[in-house]
Amino acid sequence: MLRTASCSCGRLTASCAGKPVRNSVCHCLDCKRRSGSAFAWGATYLADRVTTSGAFSTYARTSDEGYWARFHFCPDCGVTLWYEIERRPRLVTIPAGTFADPEFPAPAVSVYEERQCSWYAVEASERMF
Repeated sequence: MLRTASCSCGRLTASCAGKPVRNSVCHCLDCKRRSGSAFAWGATYLADRVTTSGAFSTYARTSDEGYWARFHFCPDCGVTLWYEIERRPRLVTIPAGTFADPEFPAPAVSVYEERQCSWYAVEASERMF
């Protein structure tokens, strides 16, 4: 199986071979800021199973626990296409939404739940479109 993620303008892509080793949502405050959402959804792959193409910029930061994280994003449209975390060597995480696949598997792991929004468990009961 080969899945390809891309930024909004399509100039930066990441092709991922096989299934992710982890499919998770993160409720930490930094992921909320980065994603602009109530949580971030990421598919993590072995680094040697991910091939990127296109120019990118990198933003690095240190976590609350003191570990580095490096986020790689399109310099044109600004979309983060993959990131690496010191605590997960040899792994690359792709924000799942960049696959633009409504059939992408649901996340199986949820972290930093103590910071999740109180309404997170609400299921959509109405269809807007």
